[in-house]
Amino acid sequence: MPPVMKPFHTAVASFVDGSHTPRAFLESCIETIEALEPEVGAFVTLQIDRAREAADLATLRYKEGKPLSPIDGMPVGIKDIIETDDMPTEMGSSLFTGYRSMFDAASVSALREAGAVVVGKTVTTEFASFHPRGTKNPWDTTRTPGGSSSGSAAAVGGGMLPGALGTQVVGSILRPAGFCGAIGFKPSVGAINRGGSMDLLSQSCTGVLTASLEDAWLMAMAIASRVGGDPGHVPLAGPATPPPPAAPRAIAVLQTPGWSLASDAAKAELDRAIAVLKQHGVKIITRADNADLEALETALPNAEPLTRLINAWEWRWPLNVLYARDAAGLSPSMRERHAEMAKLTAEDYVAAITKRAAMRALHARLADVADATMTLTSTGAAPVGLGSTGNPIFVVPGSHLGVPAITLPLLKESGLPLGLQLLGFHGHDAALFSTAFAVRSMMMGH
Repeated sequence: MPPVMKPFHTAVASFVDGSHTPRAFLESCIETIEALEPEVGAFVTLQIDRAREAADLATLRYKEGKPLSPIDGMPVGIKDIIETDDMPTEMGSSLFTGYRSMFDAASVSALREAGAVVVGKTVTTEFASFHPRGTKNPWDTTRTPGGSSSGSAAAVGGGMLPGALGTQVVGSILRPAGFCGAIGFKPSVGAINRGGSMDLLSQSCTGVLTASLEDAWLMAMAIASRVGGDPGHVPLAGPATPPPPAAPRAIAVLQTPGWSLASDAAKAELDRAIAVLKQHGVKIITRADNADLEALETALPNAEPLTRLINAWEWRWPLNVLYARDAAGLSPSMRERHAEMAKLTAEDYVAAITKRAAMRALHARLADVADATMTLTSTGAAPVGLGSTGNPIFVVPGSHLGVPAITLPLLKESGLPLGLQLLGFHGHDAALFSTAFAVRSMMMGH
């Protein structure tokens, strides 16, 4: 049987009328955790007793008619790259076993202020990078859940939690969400405050993985409305409730460099989505139709190597310090990154971010002709094996471009989840949600 996710927003009305409670909702999550966690391994740390206490307080607030927010009582997981005052933040590294910063990251602080129930820390790859830490895909435990937000995706996709925090600098929210059948939302760069997260790169974003599109908006807004965005950036903005659906006038289809690697089944699923949207009157734009889209497609093969160069340079600190402290405690991939960064110059970095800026400007021009761009989240269903987190080739463009991106679990390959990815335009995250709600409705036949 495939996992059954647990949307939170649909339960809130029953909390208000007293027919259900946050504590009972939490207990259903705990029951699923107890059943799946021994095999899946989504969590580094669980704090069940404290979660029950927090759920009881939320239950009392609903009883008194005083919920703190639309996510009051929502059980959530915190990716273990994000600091918490009551649990270690080990960052997927043996160098940080038992490390406690003794304070909450901005996102965690905001979630607690909103009444969310923190259930535990979810597994991350080493330093939210490449090296996996053993989490399995709840749909098929012989397969990777993706990464680096491995535990968050597995917990949500497996029905253990309705929501969890993730981070993304290459594909660390969208790819695992797609593999595990969850919603993944990476906001515009800087739109959600990532203070207190060991996620220091210029493309890094704090985002969410959730059981429903509604939950994604509500959870993200609960954070941004309390702690804003990164310093100097415009925070996520929009209505307190999920944005209403807005049928897109046009969507531009991105093949990306991943198209030649995608399975036939994955390509057929994207073609199916295109056909459905056309039936609903959505204009589909391809690279053959638009010179700007053709120019972007021509540039996108550079997105992954440029991203890796930029990330390697920006990792000079703290990787140099960690390497000096205990090089043997780092994974081979992190030691390779250390060697790579040592070869780079400031001039290399400046050239790379200049090229990135030009690519971002090229993508922004598409806003004149399309409401969003659309592609796959991955080359196919989650690959067998736990030695890697899968190819990020379809998700690196959204990170490199700095735009909001959502993956919807609307496609399948061999009965396994395959994400449909929508990319918006920088600073227009709410508009992307409106498009996503409309696409979901069209694809589900409503």
